Amino acid sequence: MNQVGDLAELFANGPVAVLTGAGISTDSGIPDYRGAGTPPRTPMNISQFTSDLAYRQRFWAGARLGDGPLHTIAPNAGHVALAELEAAGRIEGVITQNVDGLHRRAGSRTVVELHGNGSIIRCIDCGSRWSRTEVLHWFDVGNPGYAEAHAGAPINPDGDAEVAEVAGVRVPQCPVCGGMLRPDVVYFGEVVPTGVFAAAEHLVAEAGAFIVAGTSLAVNTGVRLLHRAERRGIPVGVINRGPTGADSRASVRIEGGTTETLSELAGLLVP
Repeated sequence: MNQVGDLAELFANGPVAVLTGAGISTDSGIPDYRGAGTPPRTPMNISQFTSDLAYRQRFWAGARLGDGPLHTIAPNAGHVALAELEAAGRIEGVITQNVDGLHRRAGSRTVVELHGNGSIIRCIDCGSRWSRTEVLHWFDVGNPGYAEAHAGAPINPDGDAEVAEVAGVRVPQCPVCGGMLRPDVVYFGEVVPTGVFAAAEHLVAEAGAFIVAGTSLAVNTGVRLLHRAERRGIPVGVINRGPTGADSRASVRIEGGTTETLSELAGLLVP
């Protein structure tokens, strides 16, 4: 039996839990932080964002310039395969490290977004929430012509554009209280909310196996979920291009892309 067939055998004890990372979204056109050939990056951390206006200017300018290309990004066959597996009762749900919202757009119903969702913006001071589209419109109102003058900037793995000229950029503020706006995501320097991690733990606790797809498990939260699976003694499957923190513990290890592997898996398991 081929490796995908071996992976399908992990479903013998009931629905499984799936953890996804950036590798599932690369086939949709979103660059990876840590893939082969990826240049080293130092992402903005939360203290920089909150304490330094220049960092906020860079974030909002990059978010605006990256917004156009993001509208062309759609779920790929790997996202769709996971939605089909859930609809068929073969997976408990998806736990994702991604903030791109592609799992929900593909039709997945139970999605635990460990690091939040970049399409939601919230006020640090009063907690009000808006869509990213609304806030970027406010950016345009405050910075007329900026997007047109800087169109074509390269896109980073977080979906924002690489920008250089940010002096004078007016940062959107909360229209309710005038407070600081931020994306509803977990920045470097922050921790996954307790309730969110508990929801992910619940999926692993109910699952007959744990599959890791498209992540090197360089982030501690994913490693903690792997430990939960190991403590339960359930089998672990890994699909990834390049090494992962779960390779030595995997019952099935597939070196390859998530799109083709998950599509083939759905073909075996979905009537």
